[in-house]
Amino acid sequence: MPTTMEPPNDRRQFIKSAAILPLGIMSGITSLPKAPAVKERPPQQSFGAKIKLSLNAWSFYMPLYKHLKGEKGGMSLFELCDECARLDIDAVDPTGYFFPGYPEVPDRKFINAFKRHAFQLGLDISGTGIRNDFANPDKDKRAADIALAKQWIEVAAEMGAPVLRVFAGPQPEGYSWDETASWMAEALAECAEHGEQYGVMVGVQNHGDMLKTADEVLKILSMVQSEWLGTIVDTGFFLTPDPYADIARVIPHAVNWQVKELLTGRKGARIDMKKLVNIIRASNYRGYVPIETLPAPGKEDEYDAYARVPELLGALRAAL
Repeated sequence: MPTTMEPPNDRRQFIKSAAILPLGIMSGITSLPKAPAVKERPPQQSFGAKIKLSLNAWSFYMPLYKHLKGEKGGMSLFELCDECARLDIDAVDPTGYFFPGYPEVPDRKFINAFKRHAFQLGLDISGTGIRNDFANPDKDKRAADIALAKQWIEVAAEMGAPVLRVFAGPQPEGYSWDETASWMAEALAECAEHGEQYGVMVGVQNHGDMLKTADEVLKILSMVQSEWLGTIVDTGFFLTPDPYADIARVIPHAVNWQVKELLTGRKGARIDMKKLVNIIRASNYRGYVPIETLPAPGKEDEYDAYARVPELLGALRAAL
């Protein structure tokens, strides 16, 4: 399949050579040169921005885990869909962890029942996600996580979810960013190739691990060179002085989002939702924008998703 970014003849050699670019670490914030190898891929015709609201299941992780454990006060994935319908959200992002038996894939009967329930409620399935570590120096463990991602790419295709969300992984001690990035890029490239076979985009999330800045995200994308790999824009984890600038730079490669209440890079300042919406609209992004609420560190016992989700959703709707 032809792409706008021609792949190198030798992907491994390209990844190794791309990883040679220097990285500087200062005050815990990575400073990189621009990543010119990533070409912009604007649509042939701009139709303006279109924002469809979704909810990431992690917002209700406490009751969802209670359900899996058979504890009182739990919430099933079906009840999560009911809550999305009650809040009149366009879509749901059912994270893989909350399916019975994870990391094993759910059986087809469960997938089909979930699809039917979402459809009857008028909900799209905007994506799903897994836990993985592509920065692990253990090649066998990386291979196991690649296999897991491939399995869940197929689950996503069965569900009708257009995106599988994956992590980069934390930088391991004793290894440079560049060396680790070369393993990570190989893993992402293999997942993207599998995603192409099943019509599922792979989205790598900046999560304060290997990917803390727009420079790092763009460099990884340039190393992989696949139209089936994009970025999950996590508004809470660009660990830079101006996270809004990082958000704006990666939006051309966004395949999904996690809009959070706080900006970790701004010492936990609340997100300026109007500013975020203006940035998204200016980019002409068209697609799902899931929200995700989280408890404050150390205050998990005070966290009430049933109150916090409508609050964050209301702020985003007001900005829109």
